[in-house]
Amino acid sequence: MVGERQTGRWWLRLRLPLGVATGIATAVVEFAFLVVAAAASSVRVVAPAAGRRVAGLTDRYGGRLVRMEHGRLTGLLAAADLPAPNTVATRRQIGYLAARLLPGALGLLAYAVLGVGVVLAGIVLRAAVRGELTLLDALSQIAVGAVLLLLNVQAVASIAALDVRLARRLLGPGSRAELTRRVHELTTSRAGVIAAVDAERQRIERDLHDGLQQRLVALGMLLGRARRARDADRTHALLAQAHEDVQRAIEELREVAWRVYPSALDDSDLGEVLTIVARGSEVPVRIRCELPVRPERQVETVLYFVACEALTNAAKHAAATLVTVDIGVRDGWIRMRVHDDGVGGAEPTGRGLSGLARRVAALDGRLLVTSPAGGPTTVLAQLPCD
Repeated sequence: MVGERQTGRWWLRLRLPLGVATGIATAVVEFAFLVVAAAASSVRVVAPAAGRRVAGLTDRYGGRLVRMEHGRLTGLLAAADLPAPNTVATRRQIGYLAARLLPGALGLLAYAVLGVGVVLAGIVLRAAVRGELTLLDALSQIAVGAVLLLLNVQAVASIAALDVRLARRLLGPGSRAELTRRVHELTTSRAGVIAAVDAERQRIERDLHDGLQQRLVALGMLLGRARRARDADRTHALLAQAHEDVQRAIEELREVAWRVYPSALDDSDLGEVLTIVARGSEVPVRIRCELPVRPERQVETVLYFVACEALTNAAKHAAATLVTVDIGVRDGWIRMRVHDDGVGGAEPTGRGLSGLARRVAALDGRLLVTSPAGGPTTVLAQLPCD
């Protein structure tokens, strides 16, 4: 176990200089490819049909070189967030191969200087062994050599960073492709918001029809019985029951209204409103809200709906005994984590959670639901903040 750990550490130390050294070799291959591709492109002027075939070969082998560079960068230089290259090289990727000549040339220069330094170090060492150097001269040579070695190591690290930066810049989508992707995301999120709003309207209609409407019908029947009753005690009992039903109907109406628009956020912040919601929860709830500044109203509203849905699911379906809600800011994101100790099994594609996911996505956020069978369940909502 210790041997494997030490081997891993040595590999981490050698991976960067090995990646730069490999980049020198690939830059030589890419230079030869670009020279041949430039010479072959002149065939298009003389023979267009043959030129198209040459262009196809150029794109195919260029794509192979780009994939080779992608593997080198991800495997040796730990650039794990690079976009996957195309099977056939585009003009942008051919341009990347040309730009790659710069870090390749710089890497060659750095290793050439390192080689010269090694030779000079050998000469100084031999002179010291023969007694041709004084102690002061030897110490000065060692100091100069150490400084130059540190500069060379820093140069290799900078070359590796430049190599990765070029790949991220040129292998990623262009401005037009990025704009197309963004338009597609906005179109999808808009459709998702419309679907979420429709689903919420249907849910409110069901709550009004199946809950509040039925309670009001029963209340009307109860008042009718009170009017027909001739016994004063019976009438008083029926009116008392009717008063209790009116109070419950008001509470249900308030809950339905808050699902449409949480008006409490007008005067209180998110933590205070969720504390009010937690008091009416059937499951004990612990809330920790640490926001340095109050976020925008639409962000608070989305987080409110996510928390309420998670609390409702924990009480009705998860058989939870405790729910914790943690809200904070990290790396430019507002993160709300709702965790319960229930039986799990929540379905992210269900009507409620999928609607919340669309709400969160409409604000360029992310919603992650983790709920294995047997529990626990964790709902993580992340929204960007300024």
